[in-house]
Parts: sequence; structure tokens; C-alpha cells
Amino acid sequence: MLDVFLSPNAQWVLLSTLILGTASGMIGCLAYWKRQSLMSDALSHAALPGVVIAFSIIGYKNLPFMILGAAVSSFLGACFIHWIRSSSRVKEDAAMGIILSVFFGLGVMLMTVVSRTGGGNQAGLDSFIFGQAASMVRTDVYTMLVVALVIITVIIVAFKEWKLFLFDADFAKGLGLSNRLMNGVYLSMLVLVIVIGIQAVGVILMAALLIIPAVSAHYWTHSFKQMLFLSAIFGGGSGMLGTLISTMGKGWPTGPFIVISSASIFIVSLVFGAKRGLLINAFQLRMHRKHHAVRNHSIPRHPVKEVK
Repeated sequence: MLDVFLSPNAQWVLLSTLILGTASGMIGCLAYWKRQSLMSDALSHAALPGVVIAFSIIGYKNLPFMILGAAVSSFLGACFIHWIRSSSRVKEDAAMGIILSVFFGLGVMLMTVVSRTGGGNQAGLDSFIFGQAASMVRTDVYTMLVVALVIITVIIVAFKEWKLFLFDADFAKGLGLSNRLMNGVYLSMLVLVIVIGIQAVGVILMAALLIIPAVSAHYWTHSFKQMLFLSAIFGGGSGMLGTLISTMGKGWPTGPFIVISSASIFIVSLVFGAKRGLLINAFQLRMHRKHHAVRNHSIPRHPVKEVK
């Protein structure tokens, strides 16, 4: 056990999942307040065909090129969602569900074809479904770290702009902040964090790493700044804890354990959250009823005289 934790590869993988979880939590916080949490699920599934096609073109596993393929595929998915929503009466959530199913089905079909050629499974292409962080090499980790750090930096540096964009778009537009530019940057960062995380977490579970930390953080604070900070901590902690658990068994997929760790944090937040937790809500309700009962008891009740 100790040898696994001290190995250089394990340390690099732990660092990468920590940074990935932090970036995912921060982007997930933006998606939560933009009310597009389902978009992360749709785009993560839409990335799978691009990964498989990129692998088919070059014939071997090359993470930067496969990230490029996943990014193109995810952007196509986002464009199709926008086209379906704008050119028909189909609602946005239905359009996301359509693109999610179609693109993921296409990706699984292409993966089956590639696997029959004898190269897909050998390259670890099937690990993109549920994730396998242990299969990453150092160059993969470097790529993930650079992209994730860029995303984190953009969110921190432009914090005021993001706050205006999410909570008062009209006022931001009046100050000269382009909503189209902010939407483009937001969508680009969402796609990038998805495509760099699918190898560690997988296309199916990547959405959970984007959604659950932000929802968990919302139970602890009303402040957007604090929620962004807590979401980053919950995401990074889930990434590290899930990776540590997955190293305890041979061939254990990393993604499911990261999601289980994140879900555990959510359950704790749901019950013990300082602002919206079940316990604090029950306590406040009890105190309110007690105060209401005392107030009613203290009010003098005068007998009503009968009018003759």
C-alpha cells in the first residue's frame, strides 16, 4: 500500500485528479448558476465519438490529439443543441437529451468497430467509458495539468465579470461586457474540462464531477464567492479520495470511486449543511414554531362582549 502511494506515477495521478476536481468544481459552480447542469452531461457524452475518431486517424493513443477530437465533437454537440432549440419547439432539456443519446450511441458504435481491428482495447480506448487514471502516462498528466490550471486562472482572474454575467447580465451589458464573449469563454472552458477529465473519470461519470461539488457547496453558504471556493475544495477532495481508493485494488476504475466520494460529501452537506442542511432546517423550523407558540400564549385574550 505504502509503495503504491510513494510511487512517482501514483503521485502524478493524485496531483492530476486534484487539479481536475478543482477545475471541475469551479466550472460546475458556473454551470449551476447558469442553470445548465445538464449541459455538462450532454457534452461529456458527446465527446466520445471525437475521441474514437481521433484515435482511428492516428492509429495510436495520443492524448493531446484525442483531446482535440473530443473538443470538436463536444462543440458540435453544443451547436446541435442550440440549433434544435432555436429552430424548433423542442425545449432545451429535451434537445440535450437527444444529443446525449445520439452522440454516445455513435461513440459506442465506433468504439466497437475500432476494437474489432485489434488496436482499440490494447490502447486502453475502452477506459474512456468509466475512466482509468492509472493508465495515464506523464505526458497525459502534463496536458491535463496545463489545461486545468488555465481554466482555474481564467475563473479567478475574471471573478467579477463572471459574477456580473451570471447574476445581472443586463447590467453587465450596460458596462460593455459582451454576453456573447462570456458565453463563448464559458462554453470553451466547460468543453475543455470535460475532455481532459474523460480519461480519468470517463464520459459517463464526468458530469457528476461537475454537478455534485457545486450542489454540495450550495448547502453551506449563500455567498457566490464562498460557494465557488467550497465547490473547488469538494471537487479536488473527491478526485484525490477516489483515486486513493482505486489504487487499493487491481484494475479498479477511478471514475466510479471519485463519484462515490463526491456523493458522500453531498450526503454530509445535505444533512449537516450550515445554510440549507436538513438538520439546520429542522432546528430553525422547531425554533420558529416554539417562538410562535410563546408569542400566541403571551398575547392577552379579552373576552368578546356579546352585542345585544
